[in-house]
Amino acid sequence: MAHVNEIQKAAFAFSVVVGMAMPAHAADRSPTVVELFTSQGCSSCPPANANLGRISRRPDVLALSFSVTYWDYLGWKDTFGKPEFTKRQITYEPALNQPGPYTPQMVVNGLATTVGNRLDDVEALLAAAQPLNGPSLALRGGTVQVGSSETTLPADVWLIRYDPAIEAVPVARGENRGSTLPHTHVVRRLDRLGMWNGRRASFTLPASEHGLKTAVLVQRPNGGPILSAVTD
Repeated sequence: MAHVNEIQKAAFAFSVVVGMAMPAHAADRSPTVVELFTSQGCSSCPPANANLGRISRRPDVLALSFSVTYWDYLGWKDTFGKPEFTKRQITYEPALNQPGPYTPQMVVNGLATTVGNRLDDVEALLAAAQPLNGPSLALRGGTVQVGSSETTLPADVWLIRYDPAIEAVPVARGENRGSTLPHTHVVRRLDRLGMWNGRRASFTLPASEHGLKTAVLVQRPNGGPILSAVTD
């Protein structure tokens, strides 16, 4: 019972921090996409998880938490980690002029990056982020509708399924041994739906698991900038 109480306390404290986030002044533009690459085996990551929780409440931000797998060797296998999430981060690094992947890393609109536990730096990137100006996106009837554009440069269409709830995970080994780590906006599924080439297109979405939200990104290949984003 004491163990359960510790988990409940951690989740409650995290929810208070998230609830204190200030709403954005402008919510009439496409969301700014913030991707956190994190790991339950990384001792520097809990503050970054909390920072993502803070900004996730903003209506102009699409916050996504990707758990990577390269810290699993420390003795704790991240309960949300998947190789495809690690691959996504690694793909970003050359385009962002990074020597290699690290945690906690935040990437904004696929264009800028900073250490995720530095809230001031994250907020500065958000303030400087330009509105996404790619094709229109609409989630409708089990499909995503992608609008047309004058551009002929190709872009990938990504489906993301994520959990907006707060989930507290007790960690038994690794750098965070003995801690209970709250998470939110955890990505559970990442799929490439296909290629968009500037013409109007429609992509069928697989059925979603209960409780998960859907997001779709249109993004230049090989870790390029995000052009458009939508979430339900």
